[in-house]
Amino acid sequence: MLSGNLRRRLHHGDLDGRRNEHVDTSGTDGLNEPLLGTYSYDEPTKEYGDTRQQDIWDDRKKEQLHWAQLFCNLVAQWGQWLANIIHNSGSVLGRMLPPISFSGQDNLSLLLSPLQEERLRNLKQRLGIPFDSARVDHQDALRQLWRLAYPGRQVPPLKSELWKEMGWQGSDPSTDFRGGGFVSLENLIFFAKTYPDSFQGLLHKRDGRRAEWEYPFAVAGINISFMLVQMLGLELAGRPSSKAGICFIKLLGEDEMAFDNLYCIAFQMMDAQWLAKRASYMEFNEVLKATRTQLERELSLDDVFSVRDLPAYNMLTR
Repeated sequence: MLSGNLRRRLHHGDLDGRRNEHVDTSGTDGLNEPLLGTYSYDEPTKEYGDTRQQDIWDDRKKEQLHWAQLFCNLVAQWGQWLANIIHNSGSVLGRMLPPISFSGQDNLSLLLSPLQEERLRNLKQRLGIPFDSARVDHQDALRQLWRLAYPGRQVPPLKSELWKEMGWQGSDPSTDFRGGGFVSLENLIFFAKTYPDSFQGLLHKRDGRRAEWEYPFAVAGINISFMLVQMLGLELAGRPSSKAGICFIKLLGEDEMAFDNLYCIAFQMMDAQWLAKRASYMEFNEVLKATRTQLERELSLDDVFSVRDLPAYNMLTR
């Protein structure tokens, strides 16, 4: 449980010894910033003066990577076509050559089925929806999350000190989404409905020896959504090109809700890392980084063809 002093620090946004103004950014687009501290999961923080130059270099790198992928894909397709001709020809050369495989991870980056294309497009549309406290359906989603988290209890007003029990930093949950987007709330609801035992266990911190300063459950969940989007490269235009992103596309072809299921696994995995490291609140970002590393490792396993094939999936209980 959080001490009274830490709750006051969380409420005022003073997470690392500096006072951060708590603002409502529900009008921002998608997932675009971490919520606990200023940690970046991909790159070190840059000074303001370097930002424009870095953006120019990033754009050039993205363009170069795009054309390199197109060229590699063309070469791979041409090689596969040539190999098929040789091996199907029954020629002496065809019988002498070993089978050629082009099923490596890198070549999958541009070879998406129509089903994968559609599901990726739908997922990116979800990621682009910001949380809007003025929308009735978004308000209803918050109330639904409360009912799932605390069955039998009356739903409090949308601005109430009771929301802190769930791990929101203040009395108004809408101010905690910032760049988290509506999808982060959908992830929490999916977790509560699909794996209620695991959800309740993490919400109430039932397992293991807990720290005096525990991570706030709801805000940690928003951070996990943000981490997954970065890890899979879903915030970028076009198709994912990282190894983790390419592996995820395969899972998306098997399961339309692969992102939501992966979120549940990541949350359970994060809590296990938290207990193993005997971490406290100020070490949350370090734990989340370790969670990302472990999840990337599991996604890259050769025998993973669906979310349920991930070793960490076995930690979830319904």
